[in-house]
Amino acid sequence: MQERIVITGMGTVNPLGLSVKESWENAVAGRSGVKPITLFDSSALQVHIAAEVKNFQPEKFMDAREARRRDRFEQFAIAAAREALQSSGLEITDANAGRIGVIISSAIGGLHSLQEATLTNYKEGPRKVSPFLIPMLMANGGAGMAAIEFGIKGPCFSVASACASGADGIGTALMMLRTGMIDAALAGAAESTITSTGVAAFDRVGAMSRKDGGNAMAPQPFDKNRDGMVMGEGAAVMVLERESDAKARGAYIIAEMAGYGATADAYHVTAPHEHGAGGAAAMLMALNSSGANIEDVDYINAHGTATMLNDQAETRAIKAAFKDLAYRIPVSSTKSMTGHMMGATGALEVIFCAQAIHEGVLPPTINYETPDPECDLDYVPNEAREVKVTLALSNAFGFGGHNAVLAVRKYS
Repeated sequence: MQERIVITGMGTVNPLGLSVKESWENAVAGRSGVKPITLFDSSALQVHIAAEVKNFQPEKFMDAREARRRDRFEQFAIAAAREALQSSGLEITDANAGRIGVIISSAIGGLHSLQEATLTNYKEGPRKVSPFLIPMLMANGGAGMAAIEFGIKGPCFSVASACASGADGIGTALMMLRTGMIDAALAGAAESTITSTGVAAFDRVGAMSRKDGGNAMAPQPFDKNRDGMVMGEGAAVMVLERESDAKARGAYIIAEMAGYGATADAYHVTAPHEHGAGGAAAMLMALNSSGANIEDVDYINAHGTATMLNDQAETRAIKAAFKDLAYRIPVSSTKSMTGHMMGATGALEVIFCAQAIHEGVLPPTINYETPDPECDLDYVPNEAREVKVTLALSNAFGFGGHNAVLAVRKYS
């Protein structure tokens, strides 16, 4: 019997807060992080709202000089990793540094730095481009900078699988721990793509909500009147360890990281397979990896982007995997509050699953008004719900047909 892998620390910065505690309190309260864009002038675009990380001061989490040499997504990664390490109590020493991995993923990398450098090169010439540009834009920058910041010398890399990147990174860490390659891991993801280029690109795909104003009812996952996703940003990182190591050092165990499933639709570069076959297979694979059955699932944190293609395909995937049981499993989309944090979204939603298990409360799907006949499950509309949760699934589906699902179990 393989040893259990457990979560001993968690950290995040996201549109709902600059810590796990603050973020969870706002999620349970159903507060929206979606506001008018302030990171750039959006007047030339058709999209004017986003879920930005507010009041973030990178120098509170790292040396101010180093912060200037890091892209915004890397700053988020360091902040989230620092909280995760501090909450876990895991001390990094010369003796264990080489046995700890850092898998902090990103789908896109340093888009802020890339856009700024492109404009600088065009307007002022190549000699004005920052010599720090490459480490600021590379997708593995969050992982590499975290390893440097905390002196971690084990395997260090980023997984890039679009919006499944964070979930795939955590799943990879789980597999590495199970095989004994490492003893502990900092695993999660960071993303910051709220730039004029990033927003315009996703809008051109037809994926973005164009609702406007400070109190916009957007996004609206699973709602008949949804009009697309809202872009978010942030980071979420957790500390994973073998159960025996965590118990030996007296660590508090938050939950068990029980299983992981990953599939590809092999169907379309942006659209999910309409029947949700790949998503269903990934959910069943995660359950098999955890030694659980479909009857054991108490909650699903949905990918729930508020695009018609995703919402309907994911609903069909859940029905395909759980059959008649699908109608009794609460399903909520926390993207209704955080927006879509791209590669980082799956990592944050795993933290929300762990919190739901720990606190016995399900975060709601806010902005839900009009049921879609094609989406007829229990989406925990608008208000949090007290429910005893023993096993939760977190779905993350990405452009390119990537499907990643993680199973989180109550630790006892």
